[in-house]
Amino acid sequence: MRRLLVALALVVWPLAGSAQDRAETLADIRAELTQLGGELSSLRSELMTTGAVARPGGSTMLERMEALELELMRLTGRTEELELRVNRIVADGTNRLGDLEFRVTELEGGDPSALSSPAPLGGDKPAAASPAAPKPQTAVGEQADFDRARAVLGQGDFRTAEGLLAAHAAAWPNGPLTGEVLFLRGEALEGLGETAAAARSYLDSFSSYPDSPRAPEALFRLGRALGRLGQVHEACLTLGEVGVRYSANPAEALAQAERAALACP
Repeated sequence: MRRLLVALALVVWPLAGSAQDRAETLADIRAELTQLGGELSSLRSELMTTGAVARPGGSTMLERMEALELELMRLTGRTEELELRVNRIVADGTNRLGDLEFRVTELEGGDPSALSSPAPLGGDKPAAASPAAPKPQTAVGEQADFDRARAVLGQGDFRTAEGLLAAHAAAWPNGPLTGEVLFLRGEALEGLGETAAAARSYLDSFSSYPDSPRAPEALFRLGRALGRLGQVHEACLTLGEVGVRYSANPAEALAQAERAALACP
């Protein structure tokens, strides 16, 4: 049976974040390629009518065009290199997320063979290639149902709250409240002593909404649940990822305390 290292399944997110911080992004390079291509076309047209006339500073238009072509070749190579790297990261992260799904399904007592292949991380196109998607709007009745479920959870009726939250997630799978709903469902399942199912809900909350306000704590709760299920090694690695991805977030201190309690190396 396969053995999952949870931190390996999560490594793609810090990598993706650091890649976004690089000054030279794929979008920047593509824009520069377009600009250079236009400049080359302009120079070629000018050469056809005027010839290789010397420019101030001793360079000719032909020399300038050759220099631009060399730069164009360099940028094209750089773009291909970055695209290959991004594709490797997406493929690796998708595989590792699938392994995590497999492991959590095992812990829940489900049938891992029934799992479908996970969708590629980031979708079919890079975010820079398409306009920013509008923020989802709260549907009629969505907020009211959420408030009711949260109130029931606050009253300690974990079973009823879990049912309401599960129904909410099914009714509005991509709603603006769904990340919070999945997190609260994890809390309800923990209250019922169903730790494996709670781990699944925390995983769903974090993996589906990694940039939501609840994501740091969902990742911490996932690590803590794994520890309580006896998966200490995986728990330590998962808890360590909280500080890597969400440095200075209050969940980082919680994760460090839990790592100490588990005697993580």
